[in-house]
Amino acid sequence: MVSTTSTRRPRSAGTAGGAMGSRRPPGGDELPLPSTTGALRRAVRRNLTAYGFLCAALICFAFFSWYPMVREIVLSFQQNNFVDPGEWVGFDNFRTVIADPAFRAAWLNTAAFSGLALVIGYAVPFVLAVVLNELKHAKAYLRFVVYLPVMLPPAVAVLLFKWFYDPGAGLFNQALDAVHLPPLSWLDSTSTALVSLVIVSTWMNLGTGTLIYLAALQSIPGELYESAELDGAGLFKRVRHVTIPQTKLILLVMLLLQVVATMQVFIEPYLLTGGGPENATVTVAYLMYQYAFNFGDFGGGSALGLMLMIVLLVFSTIYLRVSREEAER
Repeated sequence: MVSTTSTRRPRSAGTAGGAMGSRRPPGGDELPLPSTTGALRRAVRRNLTAYGFLCAALICFAFFSWYPMVREIVLSFQQNNFVDPGEWVGFDNFRTVIADPAFRAAWLNTAAFSGLALVIGYAVPFVLAVVLNELKHAKAYLRFVVYLPVMLPPAVAVLLFKWFYDPGAGLFNQALDAVHLPPLSWLDSTSTALVSLVIVSTWMNLGTGTLIYLAALQSIPGELYESAELDGAGLFKRVRHVTIPQTKLILLVMLLLQVVATMQVFIEPYLLTGGGPENATVTVAYLMYQYAFNFGDFGGGSALGLMLMIVLLVFSTIYLRVSREEAER
């Protein structure tokens, strides 16, 4: 009897891997791996909460930022009182506001306010941050004192300064009287009214700028200051050759934010001067408010707002291009 032995042909690794890793349907195309599909589902499930928060933020941003901008553009070409249907009037709203005598004064005052704020409100927080950074003791307490005005509601801070500027019993005039100087009509004189508003704005926003600059200063490596001190550099030389170059980026960012914020100044002239005396403190934002809510001309107010937005957009574009060129050098 002849015995026959059955031989088994071993499967190759590629065949086994193909049998286990993929399924080939009659059509010839491979189906996706079950493990890959499960990993994708787990990744989506894991990030679903993050996607939900992102969608909610985008919806809020679109509703409170993009929609008002689009609505303002539409209103600037309409005669609309929000009661009757809006009537398209083309560029009539722009012609009306440009012909207003207060239009030129508003733009000049806004530009002057921004310039004074750059001289005072942009430099003072940086100088104060440098001083706080050089101190060895009581840093936490002084940071709290500097930031305290920011925690006050803007209306409260402005009304507080309204008492300071009072011609009779105001704190500033009492201080002048103590050193035998004549009192000033802070808010009633065309020569001091705008400067008085800049002082209020600087005091209200001093804490935020100071803390931002202070955080940037504390991120500078201490070895740079130590090397400068070994070379005999004093405080001013250290600031010039170490501090300013190392904080150049944050200085440029704060410059842009300062200009954008000061060009939209409203609460100070609204609560302190009402645009007076003799339109010396009327600004573009305050004139927008007057057109919309005092005159009932929402089209004119929207036209002013659109012009201000275009000016800020042009400035921001130029600034971003200049800062990009500086960063590439």
